[in-house]
This record gives sequence, C-alpha cells and structure tokens, in this order.
Amino acid sequence: MTGKRTFGLIGALALLQAPIVQAQTAPSAVDSFARQTVASGKVPGIVVTYAKGQGPMTVVAEGRMAEEPSAPKVNADTLWRVYSMTKPITGIAAMILIEEGKLKLDQPISDFIPAFKDMKVLVDPTKDLTSRPATRPITVRNLLTHTAGLGYNIITKGPLLNEYNRLGINPAQVSDSFEATARPARPATLEEFANRTATLPLIAEPGAKFSYSISLDILGRVIEVASGVPFDSFVNTRILQPLKMTSSYWTVPADEAGRLATEYAVAGANRFPIDPGATSVYLKKPSFPYGGAGLAMSARDYDRFLHMLQNGGTLDGVRILKPETAALAMSDLLPAGVDKTMLAVMARDTAVPMGFGAGGSVFLADQPGGAGKGTFGWSGAAGTFAWVDPKNQVRATMMVNILLAELNLKVPMRAAVYADLAR
Repeated sequence: MTGKRTFGLIGALALLQAPIVQAQTAPSAVDSFARQTVASGKVPGIVVTYAKGQGPMTVVAEGRMAEEPSAPKVNADTLWRVYSMTKPITGIAAMILIEEGKLKLDQPISDFIPAFKDMKVLVDPTKDLTSRPATRPITVRNLLTHTAGLGYNIITKGPLLNEYNRLGINPAQVSDSFEATARPARPATLEEFANRTATLPLIAEPGAKFSYSISLDILGRVIEVASGVPFDSFVNTRILQPLKMTSSYWTVPADEAGRLATEYAVAGANRFPIDPGATSVYLKKPSFPYGGAGLAMSARDYDRFLHMLQNGGTLDGVRILKPETAALAMSDLLPAGVDKTMLAVMARDTAVPMGFGAGGSVFLADQPGGAGKGTFGWSGAAGTFAWVDPKNQVRATMMVNILLAELNLKVPMRAAVYADLAR
C-alpha cells in the first residue's frame, strides 16, 4: 500500500514538472485575410468588423493609417472616407420621413423641388443633347434606387458628362488638387445643386433604367425641404446622434485629424497619397453636404448603423424606424420592369440576382454558403464595404482608403466573415 502511494506521488510530481503544451489555435479566416491584404501591399491598413446576432462585435485591424512606418496603427476608431457608403444613411433618412408621412415613396420630387417638374430625356445619350419631354415624373422611389435617369461624373459619358462638368455637378471631395478645379464650378448650396441638375436632360425615362447616379445627393435636398431642417442637421439629429455614432463627420474636426487615414490612388504599379490625413480636404467644410458621398466615419460607427437595421430599426433602446419601415428600406424598391443591366454588372461578384432598396443593394436570393436573401448594403469608391444580413442576423464592415482601385477584396472578405461565423 505504501509503495503504491509513493509511486502515485512521484507520478503526480512528474506531471506537475512536465512542460505544458499549449494548443495552437489557427488564425481566423478574417485575420488571415487582413494580414495577407496588408502583406501583399494592396493597402497600408485595413479594419474589418463583424458580428452575429447580439453577440459582441469582432474587430480585426491590420497595418497602419499611412505607409510611413511611424504612422499609427489602424483600429475600430480610425476615420475613413466612406464615399458611397453614405448613400444607405441618406436612404434611411428619407425612410424616416416616409414613416412620418412627410414623404411618399411614389411622390414626385417636383413637390419639393419645382425645377424638376418638366424634365426632358435624351434621345441618344451617346450622340448629342437632343431631348424630348419625359412622360413620367421623377419620384422619391426613383432617387432611392438610381432610376431617376440622372448621371454621375464617374460613369456618365458623352455630351451629358460635359454638361455635368460645366455646371459643377460633382458632389464629392477627394483632395485639395481636385477641389481647386471642382469647387469653383460646383454650386455653393444643396438647393442650387438640385436646381442646376434639373436644367439638364435625363439619360433615360424615370423608372425605366438603373443608372448609378447623383440621385442620393438630390434626395438630400428633398429631405431638407420635406423636413424643414438642413439635410446634414437632419441626418445628425435623427440618425447619428441617437445611435451614438460619435465618429461620423461631414467635416472632420481639426483635433480629430490624427485619426483620419491617408487616402491613396494607384497608377500602374505605383501607389501615391492624394489626401494625407493630417492635411485632408475633409478638415474643410464642403460646398454642401453630399448625401451620396460625404461622410468620414469609423468602422465602429458604421457597425452601429448596421446593427440598428439588423434589429429592425432600433439599437440600445433608441428607435430610428419601425420594424416594418426598416424592412421596407431593405427590400427591393426598384420599379417593375426596370432595366437592371448596370446593376447586374456592378453586382457580378455576388453570384445572386440583385435588387435595390433605400440607397443600397438587396440580395434577391441566398448566396451559397454566404449571405442570405434580403442582405442589404453598399460599398464606397475608396474600397470600403458593408452589409447587414437580416436573415442570418449578420453584419460586417470593411474599411480601407485606396481610391477607384481594383482591389478585389469584397469577395474574399465576405467569404472570410461567413467562414469564421460558421466555425
């Protein structure tokens, strides 16, 4: 008995003295994606946030706010130019007014901007400016879904593009050098911007064609007329402040410049800074608030916006929309019979049919192994990307700032998020 007891004690002591082998946990798919994206040289820094249900938000941050080795590391509170990811926020602002009865989805926008009452449509947009009278009015639905027949400097071609440039119909801020040319021609107010746009012919009959455009910028003017409040103030007081989105700016305060990432552009194999964070054009007040491209935000803030939509219009006890209004905003609002050729090209990497809701695209079917039917979101010109998947209760945001570059990050980023959530 004594011998057995002694042997047992010796064995126990041996186990206590043996080295402890830690189980190795493989990096998550999102971790690997972020590390590879920075290591490959595609971006100096990247932030991805994602969550399922009411679980905590996961933050994956890799790299720095600029290429310099001394630049601060990126994190969930780094500020990024989200460009067109502003559009769903503007769309939700309009849905608030629709819920309150101050706007109607199929109401003509000429009720708010009389200059849009008698619009003309180009006979041949590729040829000249010859036009005919439009047979239908532009509606709020048309603005929300890019079916108003409006254009965009980054897409429109031919004679109409020349007219957009001549009249300063270019609602975005990019860099000081860009502003030196664009600002003198651009209208000084949102009202004048809308009125000037109304003097130009449309690319297509309202409701006939999805044409990616300045429509969410024009919607900003509709919102301020319908609400009686300046557009940016309406967004601030009805969405940003209630949701505690305290790092979302139309103009970045000087004392927050240290959080603003540098924006880059790519030419051939070279990448160069076009808007350093410390001296950014976003530190200066824009000509007017751009509902299609105006916000600088953190990933944490954009997650709060998505979380509100995921919850059916509410977050942390604050209700922005009724559940039925939130569901309507994230549904396919495209007019019946609309030509979706351009939308299909823009959504070609999703492998599912696509509709369009209140400023963002909508999945019309489940993505195999990925996002569910009803997924709502959009991306920005500098590579940002975000969506909310109400069916699977998933939301995710990616922040980078490389302007108009083919980074090819959306497909692997989305796949990585769903792979991690399936683990």
